Amino acid sequence: VAILAASQALFLMTAVTVMTLSGMVGQQLTPSPALATLPIALMQVGTLVATFPASMLMKRIGRRTGFMLGAGGGGVTGAALAAYGIAESSFLLFNLGNLLLGVYQAFAMYYRFAAADCASASFRSRAISLVLAGGVIAAILGPINANHGQLLWGAHPEAGPYLILVGLTLIATLLVGGLRVPPASEPGAAEPQRDLGQIARQGAFRVALIAAAIGYAVMILVMTATPLAMQQAGYSMGDAALVMQWHVLGMFAPSFFTGTLIARFGVLNILLTGGLLLALSATVAISGQAVPQYWLALLLLGVGWNFLFIGGSTLLTQTHTPAERGKVQGLNDLVIFSLVAFGSLMAGALLHHLGWIGLNLSVLPFVLITLLATSWLRFGAPAEPRPVERAG
Repeated sequence: VAILAASQALFLMTAVTVMTLSGMVGQQLTPSPALATLPIALMQVGTLVATFPASMLMKRIGRRTGFMLGAGGGGVTGAALAAYGIAESSFLLFNLGNLLLGVYQAFAMYYRFAAADCASASFRSRAISLVLAGGVIAAILGPINANHGQLLWGAHPEAGPYLILVGLTLIATLLVGGLRVPPASEPGAAEPQRDLGQIARQGAFRVALIAAAIGYAVMILVMTATPLAMQQAGYSMGDAALVMQWHVLGMFAPSFFTGTLIARFGVLNILLTGGLLLALSATVAISGQAVPQYWLALLLLGVGWNFLFIGGSTLLTQTHTPAERGKVQGLNDLVIFSLVAFGSLMAGALLHHLGWIGLNLSVLPFVLITLLATSWLRFGAPAEPRPVERAG
């Protein structure tokens, strides 16, 4: 769990840098304001395309080799290509670099499941939480890299943070090389499995997927638009970095106790709380565009995402056996990043056409869907049998 948490921190420094800076770089490299967030969207597309193959590949070659492949092949290459694209003023190369960083993200998203695979049932939600808690380091250092990393290369300041990412992803590759996943956590090939349709018909699976997917898509939509909205409102890169820093702290600092809250109050109550926090975030954002309002809205957005994502991931582990986890986790993240890619792609266009207030109003119906689905499972759905977990 310690190795996975450190690897998560290094990956999230990459993700936070992209979320903070790539939209602004995209705005400089493309003549169309609606395409400013295309590089961020392509990162999510890279994740979308690679996420299911990554899950199935790691089922064959193991988590450690897969994680090394993602960090080395996707992370190092993508960061280097993004920096080179900025130096050459090439929107195409910059987009390609962000696409490859999405491949890195596809593998890194399984860090939380790798921790769950190695944990006992009672420790599972805490293991997921502790891995995601690695994001606290990224919350502090990621925006700093996006802002002050520009001093590294005077001729092309925006390329500096991506050059730093090259070094960070190299370190991540070496770090995950030290990961040892107990053999007992790998499912036996002969163990019988249900088909995906049967698994997906479970109410718990559907709620887990809805909560995590909508929560992530709403978060990424608003998060991606925030630096651009603040820039349009006349605020500095330092102001945007500060807001993003607190947003990412909101995303990951609760991870130290989210697992404990789930164990004490139940996963469905935490999902309901997460949905209410997203609704409150949008309400604050609609109230005005002063820096404190951006700060509070993004902080609430981060905490709401944390509850929905960790809660959804925990609930998902209750819907499959060890032998089924590769395809179930792959399908789960495939759907999540389909919506995330769409949300990040639409961020620039929605901000351009609807403005900051209209963008936040547009997410409220989707938050309502999450609340209704979770309430149905919490208060009205019939009980379902849990899948049997056979010993390794």
